[in-house]
Amino acid sequence: MVEIVRVQTKKQLNEFIKFPFSLYKDNPYWVPPLIADEKFTLDREKNPAFENSEAEYWLAYKDGKLAGRIAGIVSYSYIKKWGNPYARFGWVDFIDDLEVSKALFDTVENWAREKGLKAVHGPLGFTDLDKEGMLVEGFDEMGTFVTIYNYPYYVKHLEAHGYVKDADWIEFELKMPGPEVVKKLEELAQKAMDKYKLRVVPLKKPKDALQYAKSVFDLINVAYEHLYGTVHLSDKQIECYIKQYFSFLNVDYVCFIVDEQDQLAGFGIMFPSLSKAAQKAKGRLFPFGFVHFLRAIRKNDTLDLYLIAIRPELRSKGVPYVLLSELTKTAMRNGVVRGIASPELETNHAVLSMWRYFESRVHRRRRCFIKKLEDESDNHS
Repeated sequence: MVEIVRVQTKKQLNEFIKFPFSLYKDNPYWVPPLIADEKFTLDREKNPAFENSEAEYWLAYKDGKLAGRIAGIVSYSYIKKWGNPYARFGWVDFIDDLEVSKALFDTVENWAREKGLKAVHGPLGFTDLDKEGMLVEGFDEMGTFVTIYNYPYYVKHLEAHGYVKDADWIEFELKMPGPEVVKKLEELAQKAMDKYKLRVVPLKKPKDALQYAKSVFDLINVAYEHLYGTVHLSDKQIECYIKQYFSFLNVDYVCFIVDEQDQLAGFGIMFPSLSKAAQKAKGRLFPFGFVHFLRAIRKNDTLDLYLIAIRPELRSKGVPYVLLSELTKTAMRNGVVRGIASPELETNHAVLSMWRYFESRVHRRRRCFIKKLEDESDNHS
């Protein structure tokens, strides 16, 4: 017997957030989130995404024992922008029991139907900067701090419940290139900078990056606009992301390119891999978790490529080479041997072509699933 309980109390929200910690306890590839980050994102009072969204969270109990969780989200910004009356599911985890997963998805689907929505897709968050995409390949590869990990059986469950592929993202593992490639990238970068009168902003400390912080997210709004499921980030959300992330930047791995008017033409933000640090910290920065993160930021042979964006009119003008050249040189100087690119849509050829100068392999693939909803009345006619 499966019992579904809507999350209404702090204690239940705590159980919702901590369920994966027990489900993945012995899994060497799962990277725990920070519990404080999860609480913030799911808090209707704190997360500014709730200005344009609503959400409900549910827990599943089997024989009295916690067995799964799921969030249902309606992003009104998404519906308005894309014209698709869809609900989203996210924060989904469950034991390998079809009865449990069916009860969870039935709950979200019925909730969506009650709101007059026509489909459910996910896993997605409130915005494109939340974790998204269910892992469908690469289960024995270490995750990154900003991506979802899940067991292989999840995919079989979704397919059994009528969900099909809507979009795939792929993740590349990149090896640092040899001296000839570095030289080639440098030449291409210099050519683009001379031709379009661009320069790289020198950054010495995180504070130096702050004056461009707002422009970074404005550029994300423009550059990512056409990508699957994206919604416009509001000023309040941007303010929030700046507070959350900009004080932690390792400026060695931040590259801002500006034009003659000092306007942002493109940027790249990378970060030393936090995966092992997050595993040691077990979801908490305090009392000692932050020590693991500080060590990872200071010394690391792996880089996670978080965000790259270039003004649309400059994308094919060699500007990506400026980012690649600058960040590759710094990485190699700091003893980095490999990079892990963030998930990229398999159809996003502009970004995929950036890696052609690197020895690379697709090491993980993740998927957004969709299920069109029949009207319940259709089933009774």
